[in-house]
Amino acid sequence: MVAVPAGEFLMGSNKIDTEGTSAEFGMRRPLFVDEHPEHKTNLSTYFIDQIEVTNAMYKLFIDATQSLPPRAWPNGIFPARRASYPVTTISWYDADRYCKWVKKRLPTEAEWEKGARGTDGREYSWGSEYRKEFANMGDSGIGDLTPVGSYENGKSPYGAYDMIGNAWEWTSDWYQPYSGSDYKSEDFGEKNKVLRGGSFGGVGHYTLKHFYRTSYRFFSEPQSSFQDVGFRCAKSPG
Repeated sequence: MVAVPAGEFLMGSNKIDTEGTSAEFGMRRPLFVDEHPEHKTNLSTYFIDQIEVTNAMYKLFIDATQSLPPRAWPNGIFPARRASYPVTTISWYDADRYCKWVKKRLPTEAEWEKGARGTDGREYSWGSEYRKEFANMGDSGIGDLTPVGSYENGKSPYGAYDMIGNAWEWTSDWYQPYSGSDYKSEDFGEKNKVLRGGSFGGVGHYTLKHFYRTSYRFFSEPQSSFQDVGFRCAKSPG
């Protein structure tokens, strides 16, 4: 795990879709609005996994708890060559159980965002310029998951890998508006869990760079599972 020191960071954004991208692509949810307002958030020191949980790591949990394997594993066994790939096609509940089994927990949305962007308000883990070669994203030309830790240049300020791209990551929080937001959505409430970080597959049919920003929020019902959704764990000191 990597340590994230106590202190304030800038969470969310005040960005506005001045180019009309939402309308151009027919998005049901306008860009940026659920990130408003940008706000300072103060967190205590915590630790977050340096890499996404892999198939090999998750297999230990399966064997020890007699849990069902992910549906992406052929005949319940992952291909040996994918041992160091992120485990995916698991629900939020599966991810939560794994984290508890290793005496950790899922990160809060705020912990995830600070761990990805640091304290300088950067757009991406590596800085403010979009670089498709720095992560496994929709237009990186991979089209599949990659082994964790493959993108040295894409590390977060605290040394965490793949917080942008590769697999979306479950967080512990329900998808809710930020305090002070005037955006209303039928998706808010205790029915969707927040996903962060983007994946090799983008969002739906789109792979816009906006989806890979450290403040971008996505969500899904906690019982759902997808080929490009995984997780990492966090924990508090002590």
